[in-house]
Amino acid sequence: MLKFLKDKVVYPELAKQINTTGTVYLQFIVEKDGSITDIKLLREIGSGCDEEAIRLMKLMPKWICGKQNGRPVRVMMSLPIKFSLL
Repeated sequence: MLKFLKDKVVYPELAKQINTTGTVYLQFIVEKDGSITDIKLLREIGSGCDEEAIRLMKLMPKWICGKQNGRPVRVMMSLPIKFSLL
C-alpha cells in the first residue's frame, strides 16, 4: 500500500507554492468484495492535498475484506496520508 501511495501521489501545485505540509486523515469502508466506499475526510490540510488524498483512495486496488466467524464483513478503516516537501 505504501508503494502504491508513493508511486501515485501527485503533490498539488498550490501546496508546493505555499509550502503546505501535514497529514490528511481519511475514513472509509472496505466492502465485502474488497472495494473502498464512503470516503470521508477526518482532518484536512487544504491547498489541494485533501482532494489528492481522496483521489488516491479511489484509485486504490481492492483490499482483503474483514472476516467475522469466517464470513466476509464490511469494515470501517482510517488512514493517514502524509504530505511533505523534501
